[in-house]
Amino acid sequence: MKKTYIIGFLCIAAAIGIFFNASSDVSTYATFADAQVRAKVKVTGTLDLDKEFYYDPNEDPNYFSFHMLDNDGVSRKVILTQPKPQDFELSEQVVVTGKMKDEVFVASEVLTKCPSKYKDEELLLRAET
Repeated sequence: MKKTYIIGFLCIAAAIGIFFNASSDVSTYATFADAQVRAKVKVTGTLDLDKEFYYDPNEDPNYFSFHMLDNDGVSRKVILTQPKPQDFELSEQVVVTGKMKDEVFVASEVLTKCPSKYKDEELLLRAET
């Protein structure tokens, strides 16, 4: 077998391996019920403002907990193993990536959708038309 064929075969095998590794990280949005069954999920929802947030950077800067309502309206405690995101309380929507441990969702990443600074202007323009 020629050396170029072997190198070509190894390149194709490496590309297939990279593709499968990258595709395993892609997931659709789930609920807390789905998170009980699957290993790593992305749960989307809103903050449960009726329950408290906990963040004490002097005690542990990489521990932040809050409660979140998923799209089914189920509230669960979420523990983020990173510092609290800036302006977190102003978030309209939250997406957490992680897994369930008993009744607590342990998040490795949090994405927030904050209200648009142009929202008031948009409402004003819609009212005028």
